[in-house]
Amino acid sequence: MALRPESRAHPLAAVLAEVDPADCPRRLNFHCHTLCSDGSLAPELLADEALALGLEHLAVTDHHASRAHAAVAERFAAASAEGRPAPTLWRGVEISCLLEGCLVHVLALGFGDDHAPLAPYLQGNAVVGPALRAESVREAIHASGGLALLAHPARYRLPYSQLLAAADHLGFDGAEAWYDYTMGPTWEPTPLVCEAIAADLRTRGLLMSCGTDTHGLALHGR
Repeated sequence: MALRPESRAHPLAAVLAEVDPADCPRRLNFHCHTLCSDGSLAPELLADEALALGLEHLAVTDHHASRAHAAVAERFAAASAEGRPAPTLWRGVEISCLLEGCLVHVLALGFGDDHAPLAPYLQGNAVVGPALRAESVREAIHASGGLALLAHPARYRLPYSQLLAAADHLGFDGAEAWYDYTMGPTWEPTPLVCEAIAADLRTRGLLMSCGTDTHGLALHGR
């Protein structure tokens, strides 16, 4: 099944459309955290980790915060000025919301510099009321020029198949297909479950992402 036209038009879609399980953690990482939320790395040090790994694309997805972006961008710009290769940096944030009555996390990826619709979700904590609904979060992400992807679909109390179907119905762009559910020190996609999620997303024509969900001091694992 082909991608939705609105998803396909986004500049990040071409990258996500080619994601495979071998891309993370040394080529792509669209899920990681800094001291700006509950991570252990300062944004500058996370940027240094990304440069050392030779990442090609990165999104920092702190919970309800996007403050790390500027510091990481500055570090990458300095590396480029020195003639060193630097990853393409995409804006990102991880947002809590209710999907099918289940509290889940959504990755907002690739939104623009002018992202006023996301402002309520960038205050450091989950919102309350109608704005907590998954459809409200999806609308805010799209209004800000970003892609909405369900994070780690197999970590919730409801089956991933049910959540993916609901996300698809609400107009989500995709989900995090490749994820280390064992949370080992070195990232490795979990067999079977990740493959099943990827197959579901392909059938639906949805995008796939991957990421380490790093909260510690090394960007190659959680």
